[in-house]
Amino acid sequence: MTSIRAPRVRAPELVGAGGWLNTGGRALSISELRGKIVLLDFWTFCCINCLHVADELRPLEDKYADVLVVIGVHSPKFVHEADHAAVEAAVERYGIGHAVLDDPQLTTWNAYTARAWPTLVVIDPEGYVVAHLSGEGHAHGLDILIGELIAEHSAKGTLHRGNSPYVPPPPPTTQLRFPGKALSLPDGDVLVSDSGHHSLVVLGPDLETVRTRIGSGNRGLADGTPDTAEFSEPQGLCALPPDVAARVGYDVVVADTVNHVLRGLRLRELSATTIAGTGRQRMTVFVPGTEQATSVDLSSPWDVAWSASLSKAVVAMAGTHQLIAFDPVAQTIELFAGTGHEGLIDGELHAAWFAQPSGLAIDGDRIWVADSETSALRYIEGNQVHTAIGHGLFTFGHKDGAAAEALLQHPLGVTALPDGSVAISDTYNGAVRHYDPDLHTVSTLATDLREPSAAFVREDTLIVVESAAHRLTAIPLGHKYLDIEAREYATNRMPTNVRAGRFAVRIAFTPPTGQHFDDRYGPSTRLVIEASPPELIVSGAGAGTGLEREFVISEQVSSGVLHVTVSAATCDNDVEHAACHLHQQDWGIPVRISPDGVDRVDLMLRGMAERTTP
Repeated sequence: MTSIRAPRVRAPELVGAGGWLNTGGRALSISELRGKIVLLDFWTFCCINCLHVADELRPLEDKYADVLVVIGVHSPKFVHEADHAAVEAAVERYGIGHAVLDDPQLTTWNAYTARAWPTLVVIDPEGYVVAHLSGEGHAHGLDILIGELIAEHSAKGTLHRGNSPYVPPPPPTTQLRFPGKALSLPDGDVLVSDSGHHSLVVLGPDLETVRTRIGSGNRGLADGTPDTAEFSEPQGLCALPPDVAARVGYDVVVADTVNHVLRGLRLRELSATTIAGTGRQRMTVFVPGTEQATSVDLSSPWDVAWSASLSKAVVAMAGTHQLIAFDPVAQTIELFAGTGHEGLIDGELHAAWFAQPSGLAIDGDRIWVADSETSALRYIEGNQVHTAIGHGLFTFGHKDGAAAEALLQHPLGVTALPDGSVAISDTYNGAVRHYDPDLHTVSTLATDLREPSAAFVREDTLIVVESAAHRLTAIPLGHKYLDIEAREYATNRMPTNVRAGRFAVRIAFTPPTGQHFDDRYGPSTRLVIEASPPELIVSGAGAGTGLEREFVISEQVSSGVLHVTVSAATCDNDVEHAACHLHQQDWGIPVRISPDGVDRVDLMLRGMAERTTP
């Protein structure tokens, strides 16, 4: 197994052109944080894995409040994420309870040699980097490391206890807060997932009058009545057909996203029940097969839509980059589409790649998917996945015209329209777009919206969830499209120059103190290497074990993206009923073929600096 001990180096200074959030306007520096254990969390708000890590860190922040300072370094992937107002909104939306440095130019990201979202860096009380981690699943290892650092620096006298520099922002006052999705009810009312308030809201037909609220407003997982039920950032809403609802005893399926469960909502009593998921985040991808719904772990279900042809609800499982099918009558969950690898690859259902699917719409036998991280509109017919709009993980923008050339920017919603076309909630462009599947053209219906995340049709009007404006907005439907200036962007990361021919990827991973690799159920590591386009790799792609791989890069392809996915299983040493842990990460590495390029890339899943413990 590969284990890299990083050299002992001083932590670079914290620099970001966007300034600081959650500090009361005060800038922080590495030098003034001496005496504290500092954990830098390099994140971007589009990234579901980053949001998972934010949740993983909350217990550590509480446990070590007097010695640990967590600083989120916001490092944008999309152009919209470089907007300071958007970062400010995201910090509130996701309940980030620590200081945040807004680094739109990736200055601090580059200084700390981050390669992936999320990346975690631990700095000791003397200002040295002691750990560099990528991906999810590091909370237990961080807990051990922080305990070691406390013991070491308490003995040396270099640990200073005291308050965090975090200053909470003013409490919000709007009626809705970052609503996610909405559903038209038979009586003309509208059900809204009020994500920022951790509840559901029934609005009157005027889209403003609050009829009732379901949920206490506290972040949690509790079934019950409007006053006692608890949710955590709910998103998707799906009405069941009346005959199905009568059989199962609830009318609406709710994607309770951060709780990693599906909830059933009874509209008459307005009571909520957990119908799928355990409340634990799933750390592995779904594979073909059927599982009992209430016994299976889920991972950030984001949207739900009913398929009459399947007689099941299709769920956008953003956390594993897949679609699953939920049978409310049989109470089962099964994989519907996607390998779990992140990217834009069409094909048969179980061979296709998605990237954080976040919006669903079903029109007959066609299933539309807003595939947010690839800025794509996908669709499924029969057993095939197709791409209508989109060019991959790192190309995006706002461009109308022929669908093959059109560009979106991180869409979160899609709506089937009565004429067979679709409206796209083009979230990071602040727009509603229109796709005509007969003409294969894309147009713009509306702009200047604040992060539209979903929509539904009411008569001749599109009701849009304008999430960052905390409201629902009505937009007339018709054929009056806007003329927009085409804008094309690429993720602000320099490609790595690589040499054609034999090439190697090496993953650094050091098990946390007190843990060992877990081979009880097969190999403890899994390494998957693929490419976009697939022709970039001549041979050696695919899944395997180990933390190193040699393969052959084509000299016939000028550029592309290497997709590297790794997981490593560990267990606690010599403990009865030992806990087991899974560490995993996906990398998308833009590469350019050059005769002067490198013939190896080293990636760090978990690397530790050398330390001397007294």
